[in-house]
Formats: sequence, structure tokens, C-alpha cells
Amino acid sequence: MSIPADLKYTKDHEWIKFDGEIATVGITDFAQGELGDIVYVEIDTLDSKIDAEEVFGSVEAVKTVSDLFMPVTGEIIEVNELLEDTPEIVNEDPYGKGWMVKVRCSNLDQSKNLLDHESYDTLLKKG
Repeated sequence: MSIPADLKYTKDHEWIKFDGEIATVGITDFAQGELGDIVYVEIDTLDSKIDAEEVFGSVEAVKTVSDLFMPVTGEIIEVNELLEDTPEIVNEDPYGKGWMVKVRCSNLDQSKNLLDHESYDTLLKKG
């Protein structure tokens, strides 16, 4: 299972990559593995301001439906259009082409509340 060192993570298994005030958000390799085959991604929060830890969408898999939680407060400025026709790309490439949204962060200090790759790995090992 992959846990890239250049990303930050949440206890709810989202990842976030910062590029200045713009950040890309997706779900982790662990999350997609637990969900199983993803059949639908619903994100209808484009242009919405979402607070940290609020739901910004959901992922439907063969096994279950799971909410997506925003790692930091910000405005969703882009949704990955590939997910509309090919949601399974999240299973195939969760840290690349399977990203979910891009967000303009309101408070970059919130990144201090996120897990680094080592802390996230420890969280997974604790189960």
C-alpha cells in the first residue's frame, strides 16, 4: 500500500497536496482498497465554501457509500471531470488521475492539524 511522503492525510483517509493556496484532495490508497470497486463519485459542491471536516461529496462502491470530508476550509474551484465517466480511476490511481477536487484554502495554518505520511502509516497500523 502506498503512502506518498509529499502529501498530508486525515484520520478519515483523505489526502491533500498543497501548491500555495490551491490544494488537491483525494482519497488514500487504503480508502479505495477498503471501499472496493468504485462505481460513482458525487461531488456537487463546486464553487462552494466548505469548512474543514465537512462533507463535500460521496463515493459509491459496490460494497458501500462513503462520505468525503474536506481536510481544510476553502472554496472548491475544480472537480475532477474524469470521475464522471470513469469513477474506477480512483481505484487505479488514487494519488494521481483519481484526485477528487481542487480547493482554494482559506487558512493554510489548518495544514498543521493534518497527518504526515509517518503518522498516517501509524494510524493504519493501529487499525
